[in-house]
Order: sequence, then structure tokens, then C-alpha cells
Amino acid sequence: MVLNFGLGVVILVVALLAWSLRILREYERGVVFQLGRFWMVKGPGLIFLIPVVQQMVRVDLRTVVFDVPPQDVITRDNVSVKVNAVVYFRVVDPQKAIIQVVDFLAATSQLAQTTLRAVLGKHELDVLLAEREKLNLDIQKTLDTQTDAWGIKVSTVEIKHVDLNESMVRAIARQAEAERERRAKVIHAEGELQASEKLLQAAQVLSRQPEAMQLRYLQTLSNIAGDKASTIVFPVPMDLITPMLEALKKRGA
Repeated sequence: MVLNFGLGVVILVVALLAWSLRILREYERGVVFQLGRFWMVKGPGLIFLIPVVQQMVRVDLRTVVFDVPPQDVITRDNVSVKVNAVVYFRVVDPQKAIIQVVDFLAATSQLAQTTLRAVLGKHELDVLLAEREKLNLDIQKTLDTQTDAWGIKVSTVEIKHVDLNESMVRAIARQAEAERERRAKVIHAEGELQASEKLLQAAQVLSRQPEAMQLRYLQTLSNIAGDKASTIVFPVPMDLITPMLEALKKRGA
């Protein structure tokens, strides 16, 4: 009887020790409550708890990756789009994460969805498509400010996809094509303007130097002579043949 009683005591002591000891990994912290009141944050390593008197809640400090499901967003210019994103956050204050909110993971995910719709709805579609980095930063700052009271740090927000309906895609394609045509016409007009300015400068130079005009005609004749055309009609300026006519008249006199 005494032996059985001693064995029972040993088993009870071992059970109490097993119940009292906790091992927390490097990335874990334990929020300890004593008689229902917050006592302290422990970990990592071996933790001893007073049975019945103390209870512990584990908190993971690693970064959590949350995929925000597609959200229906109406932009500032009344365009309906579907947008999804990914949010990276982690617990920086285990005490707040356990005491200030019932489920910090669910609360952060729901807040991320509403914040995504609220922030993107303030901007036009062109901004949503062209300035994602700025919008990512705006969403991250808004989320981080609101989750600070829960001991949560939102480190990064990335917009993944912006889905448009087919009619909007066609409208954007037509707009892009019209923009390319406009740029092509502007570039062509600028080229014509520069060419006309250069031609005007060349004409002014040739008008001041008659010899340069004659050399230009001779160069043109040389270029045409190299072609394979059988018949060439080329106007000869009077400045070139006048000296020859005067020399013939002198000889005839």
C-alpha cells in the first residue's frame, strides 16, 4: 500500500512538472497570465509555469504572408475593376496582439481588404495602372498606422493583379493606339519643320555665293549621269552659259 502511494505521488509530481514546463522556439514568445491578469512575456527557451495559477498563450513572431482575395473597386473616374494584393506583416508586441484584439490574424486580413478598397477608390484608373509603387506605399502606411494598436507591423503591400472587363480593355487599347498616332504625327511635323529650316539656311547661303550655286548644279549633273536613265532633261542656269555666249560673240566680231 505504501509503495503504491509513493508511486502515485511520483507520477503526480512528474505530471505537474510536465504541465509546468514549456519550450518556446527562437521565433516564439509566451504571453503569461497569472490568475487571469497579464503577468509578463517570456521566451524563447525553457519556461516554467505554476500549474492552475498561470496560463500561457504562444505567439509566432515570424512574418505572415496574407493573400488578399480579389476586391471589387470603383475608381475615382467610375471604372469598376477587380484588384488583389499580398500583405506581409508580423507581431512586434505579443502583449498587444493577444490582449487588444481577439484574433489578430483575422483582424489584419479583414482590415487589409477594406483598406485596399478605400485607398484605390480615391485614385483614377490611369494612376492605378501606372503608379503601383506609390499605391503600395499608401496602403502599407495606412495599414501600419491602424494595426499599431494591435502590436502588428505591416512591412510590405504589393498589388498583384488589376482585372478589367473586355470593353475597358478595348477602350484602353484604342486610347493607346491614338496616343501612338499622335506622337508619330508630332515627330513627323517636327522633322518637317527642322528640314525646312535647314533648307532655308542652305538657300540663303547659296544665294549669297553664286559660285556655290554653280558647283551645286555641277554636282547634281554628276549624280544624275551615274544613273541608268537613257534621257536626261536638266535646266541649265543662265549664269553658267552667259560667259560662253559672250566669248563666242567676241570671236565673231
